Amino acid sequence: MKISQICQILDADTLCCKELADTQVYSACGSDMMSDVLAFVKDHGILLTGLVNPQTVRTAVMMDMKGIVFVRGKKPDAAVISLAEESGIVLLTTDYRMYTACGLLYTAGLYTDGSDKV
Repeated sequence: MKISQICQILDADTLCCKELADTQVYSACGSDMMSDVLAFVKDHGILLTGLVNPQTVRTAVMMDMKGIVFVRGKKPDAAVISLAEESGIVLLTTDYRMYTACGLLYTAGLYTDGSDKV
């Protein structure tokens, strides 16, 4: 699924790296615990979180994730956005809660393991 499709599904705003909207992602991970994200170990994924600190971007970079969706209308500060731009990580923000956002992406065919099966 392309990041542009995720943006549409979640009615999200793009905070940076809009030029990477055609990037393909193969899995999703929803968590506010970065240790859980580190255990996720899937590349070319997207992270859904309510945390708006620099560690979210650093974790996404370490895990070769392509984007971060901040849920519940959260918006990071300029330093986090700058770090994401430098790292080539697309940042999105949606008003949906994490549970709903994950459910919408799952229903649209984006799974945790990169498969196309339930």
